Parts: sequence; C-alpha cells; structure tokens
Amino acid sequence: MIVSRRWLEALLGKPLEGQDVADRLARQVAPVDGVVPIHQDLRDVVVARVVEVRQHPNADRLTLCMVDAGGAAPLEVVCGAPNVQAGKAYPFAPVGATLPGGLKLERRKIRGVESNGMLCSAKELGLGVDHAGILELQTDAAPGTPFLEAIPIADEQIIIDVSANRPDLLCHKGVARELAVSLGATVKLPEIGRMGGSADRRIAKPSAHPAIRPSAVVDGVQVRLEDPEGAPRYMIAVIRGVKVQQSPAWLAARLQSVGQRSINNIVDATNYILFEINQPLHAFDLAKLRGPAVVVRRATPGEQIVTLDGVSRRLTADMTAICDAERPTIIAGVMGSTDSEVSESTTDIVLECAYFQPTRIRRTRRALGLSSESSYRFERGIDMLGMPDACRARFFCAKPASVTCSVWPCLGKKSSGCSRRSASSPRPRKTVWRCRFPAGVPTSRAKST
Repeated sequence: MIVSRRWLEALLGKPLEGQDVADRLARQVAPVDGVVPIHQDLRDVVVARVVEVRQHPNADRLTLCMVDAGGAAPLEVVCGAPNVQAGKAYPFAPVGATLPGGLKLERRKIRGVESNGMLCSAKELGLGVDHAGILELQTDAAPGTPFLEAIPIADEQIIIDVSANRPDLLCHKGVARELAVSLGATVKLPEIGRMGGSADRRIAKPSAHPAIRPSAVVDGVQVRLEDPEGAPRYMIAVIRGVKVQQSPAWLAARLQSVGQRSINNIVDATNYILFEINQPLHAFDLAKLRGPAVVVRRATPGEQIVTLDGVSRRLTADMTAICDAERPTIIAGVMGSTDSEVSESTTDIVLECAYFQPTRIRRTRRALGLSSESSYRFERGIDMLGMPDACRARFFCAKPASVTCSVWPCLGKKSSGCSRRSASSPRPRKTVWRCRFPAGVPTSRAKST
C-alpha cells in the first residue's frame, strides 16, 4: 500500500517527516518497505512571469516571450504553445536545469532566434498528460521562486507491507488513525458540502426473507437486490447533469502521489474516496443502462462480459453480477464493463456504493485471474460498520429493529435477532453485541463500559 505524506498531513492537520512516519508505522503497525521522494526532479524549475509576447519573425506557430524569472533582466524564450499570455505566471526551466526524464536544457537557436530556457507544460513536468499548452500557475509568488515552494507538490510515498488481517491500513484514514495514537493528533476528514443538482440518494435494502426480492425506484432507475448473500449492503445514487472533464490539479496530484493516473473527474473522484477511506465506488453511465435498471444477482453460467481492460470473460453461478435489465455490466467488487463506463459524452450517472461478501470476491478474482484495487479491498473486508448510515441495524440484522441498543450508532436501535455477551476480564469490561449477519460479514462490535 502506497500512502502520501502530504495526504496524511491533511488528515492529521500537522506537518510530518517521511522517515519518522515510516519508523512509527514499523514500530507499532506494519513493516515499511521504503520512503520514496516524488517530484524532487523539479527542484531546478522556478516560477516566471511573462512580460511580453510577440510573433516569432521566422515561424507562424512560434512566439517570442520576454520572461521575468527573477534575474537582473528578462529572458527571451521561444515558445510553441498557443495559450501563453503576458502578465501570467508559468513554470520555467532555465538554461542548465534538468527536467523529469533526464532532459538537460541548453541555450540554443530555434528558427534563428536564441531561446534562454523553456516554459513548461504539465507533461514536461511529469504532472499530467496535457502537452498542448503551458501550465498556467495560480500563485502570487515572486518571479524566481522555486516551483516546489510556490506549488507545494513535493511529497514522499511511504510503502507499507499490509498484512491480510489489517485491511483498515489500505487507506489514508486507517494509516492516519494509527499515527494519531503516537502523535497525539486527531484524524479529521474534509467537510462534505451539500450535493447540488437533482441527486437522489436512496437505498435498495436486502430482505430478511429469502423469498422476498427487495426492489426500489431511485429517480427513475429500478433497483433489484436478488443476491443479498453476495451483496449484504447495496446503495445507489442517481446524479444528473454532470460534466465529464479533466480533474482539478489538486485531485490529479493526490492520485499521482499514490501512483494512480488521472482519468477524468468522475472516475478520479471515486478513486479518491477509495484511497482516502477504503470504500470502493463505481460510476455507471445512466444512458447506457437498459431499463434503466440495476439488478444485483448471481451470474448465469456462461454469461459473458467485456471488462474495462478489453477482455471478454465468462461468468459462473458462483459470482455476483451487477446487471441492467438485460445483461451484466459489472463483475461485482472486481471490475466494470465497457458497456456502462463513463465517457466524455456522459451527462447522468448512477453511483454505486456497496459491501460484497469477501469470500465471494476472492473466489471470483481467482477464477477470472483478474485483480483490481476494489477486489483487493473487498476480498479482505472493508469496514462496513464504519460506513455512515442512520439505519444500519435495520439494514443488516436478521429481524426488524425493536430493542434499544447503546452500542450501535443507528437511531438507538438494535435487531431483536442480536444476543448480548459480556466479558468481565480483562478490564475494562466490554459488552459485545453479536448479530446474525449474512455469511462473510463481520459479526461483532465492542464498546467499553
């Protein structure tokens, strides 16, 4: 598991040092395989402000820029990007600087005019894939300020060897919680604002009786849960009017800090949640769902699905599939299909949040030879009880809520299917409620009394 030092700093609200974090984790949590600095290859890059832009005398597609890089006089730089404007700040690599990939800049003539350095794009800095335009900076830093000081992206990757019994360490929140113990700090997740638009967040609830097939309609989408054993908890939200585009720089940087590439704002948002709080999410393109419907059921033997990696895979009855009205669109907990993936033309999405039975996911992954970030977490067991939901007891317990329970944070109710067990030693005394959950679901929660 790769965690970002800066990401941990944001959750703990205090500065950290990579090697100190590694030492603390190794002493009390799990072995650390290494601490890897990232973006240190940008130490030669500075912030520069373009003073003047004029046409290159010998080339239609080139411009001559007078660049203030903090020196005694502006430097003349040849630039081929169309978005450079006078008065704006950009990253600048002076003569003698070395860029990611080992490129060392030299003073050279371009179409008869000498260029004294280079204004850099996101791709040239290793910060993205955009090579069409120069990276515009939103900063008040003075010209000549080191880029890594003006734009705080220098980071360290801390590589943790997570054992199978510690799935809570597969996210930044879990690692930050362990560090908080030794640092005397508090983990604080970012505040979540109110969702705009016409999002309708309703829950498709599993039934206690196997003969009943629970269903719900969420903003026009029919939801049916036919496999409550494979998916003890399943929720969707319908979000309309989205615009699929490039992610903001901060989000792309966060994902890059843990070795993930930015795809688009919708997919990146789901990946961000996965790496921060260990909850895999999946977004469907609503327009591609036939019905429109979302059906959670066991796969039919021989059913086929083309997964996001472009491979056609044959399913078996031992696997849980997320389907529309006619066909499977996701191998539950493992990978989605090309038939429902979000694209640039997507305007409405269905967002899935679920808990899948760990043993089912593990067998599916092995049978298909297909692993993903989601399956890696689902098969180890995500923290279902830690997921915020006011009606958690009614959602999972085998019988309707009826008995007051001080342990469950769910409207003060517990299922009448629960039984109480007390342990008087060692102290402090703990009361443990054990509920009859579906197979594969964690069955206890303790509270000191």
